Amino acid sequence: MRILGIESSCDETGVALVQTEDGPGLPRLLAHALHSQIAMHQAYGGVVPELASRDHIRRVLPLTQAVLDEAGLAREAIDVVAFTRGPGLAGALLVGAGVACALGASLGRPVLGVHHLEGHLLSPFLSADAPEFPFVALLVSGGHTQLMRVEGVGRYELLGETIDDAAGEAFDKSAKLMGLPYPGGPWLAKLAEGGDEQAFRLPRPLLHSGDLDFSFAGLKTAVLTQARKLGEDLEARKADLAASTQAAIVEVLLRKSLTALDRTGLRRLVVAGGVGANRQLRAQLDAACKRRGVRVHYPELHLCTDNGAMIAMAAAMRLQAGLEQAQPRYAFDVRPRWPLDALAAG
Repeated sequence: MRILGIESSCDETGVALVQTEDGPGLPRLLAHALHSQIAMHQAYGGVVPELASRDHIRRVLPLTQAVLDEAGLAREAIDVVAFTRGPGLAGALLVGAGVACALGASLGRPVLGVHHLEGHLLSPFLSADAPEFPFVALLVSGGHTQLMRVEGVGRYELLGETIDDAAGEAFDKSAKLMGLPYPGGPWLAKLAEGGDEQAFRLPRPLLHSGDLDFSFAGLKTAVLTQARKLGEDLEARKADLAASTQAAIVEVLLRKSLTALDRTGLRRLVVAGGVGANRQLRAQLDAACKRRGVRVHYPELHLCTDNGAMIAMAAAMRLQAGLEQAQPRYAFDVRPRWPLDALAAG
């Protein structure tokens, strides 16, 4: 079975094709293509939803054709069309949903709406070092920071989540306060490589709260306060402030993840989402998990950002697990707000 996945939840248009084999093996990626809108949104310092939606309209069909060409297949070879149903920007989601349903109807193929965060959660199964169930998952994607206990496809228990800003927002907002370009997170991480992470004492919110929840709004405020204190010296100390900010975020993510492993008794950790590409986070998690005899898994770096491969993969794994029925229904809706722990298992 070949599943086409379309991702359009925010500012990346992604299309991919995966194929399932007979038997218990994992689906494999046949081809994928991605267009990022970063250059378009940089002038505004953030994502402009209307512009994002219009760009998805321009990109999705050419990307679909590019994927089919790479795989050497015609449209008729598609067996199921999957799309991101939510969460995300409503207008952007509607583009992917509309195209997916139109394509499915034209081919007489089933269409399946997929949870964006489930796509991230299952994206490490596309890597050469695929995990095995059960595991603890650290989801650090955009406005989401969550710890989940994952027993299998569709079997998710929320252990903790952010109560205000997510880790990705803390990176991006702190970077903006330092005058770094959009999107700020990667710029801050790059700048931090040349800084002293102990230069500034920044808070680690909820580090000793006793629960597995996160809070990064206070850290952003502390960065703003420190930047104002530095005044004209900010430019000279920017690398140190970036390194100190990154160290605070990484320490909270690390300590909470290790606590989740201890409380669940699980020996496997999956890290997914855009922040999962952060080198400092990966290095510290790798070292800490190695000391504890815990396996840690990540998506391939090019699949950490939003992409169609994770949507196709999630659809394929849900179909394999018998949680979805491949039926040709073409009425659709989108869910801009859709908690992952509320996702029905069947």
